[in-house]
Amino acid sequence: MLTDRLVRMIEQHAEDLTRALVENLQSNPRTASYHRLSREAIHDRTHNVYKNLGLWLNSKAEEDIEASYTELGREREAEGIPISEVVYALTLTKYHLRDYIRAAGLVDSAVELYQEQELHRVLDHFFDKAIFYTVRAYERVANHKEGTGAVKRAR
Repeated sequence: MLTDRLVRMIEQHAEDLTRALVENLQSNPRTASYHRLSREAIHDRTHNVYKNLGLWLNSKAEEDIEASYTELGREREAEGIPISEVVYALTLTKYHLRDYIRAAGLVDSAVELYQEQELHRVLDHFFDKAIFYTVRAYERVANHKEGTGAVKRAR
């Protein structure tokens, strides 16, 4: 099945995808706060997504996605990364995947085109959940800090 082949290819090329994304995150003006994070920290988090894509997409366990991206939201809030940049970083991660799938050029028939579109749909669904859990955790930490007076933000 093409979807399985594409997922395997993504997992096999996780290092190349990760390298390109890290470079983008550390040079993109929309992710300026990521410029001060270590390459290793960004690499490890991103590589985990690409390397384990099959598990993420085939696992129906919402709790796994929730746990991982709740942790990401908490980490990024603690690091002082604006939530807009966190969301954009996740969006770039998805765009890099989409570009890779398109460049792989494995679609030779209408059935394979449908399978590629289905993979895009599943990726979108996964990243929608990832963004939701990341933002929710980020907001909870920020709201807790505001409630305790630990952080004063401009309104």
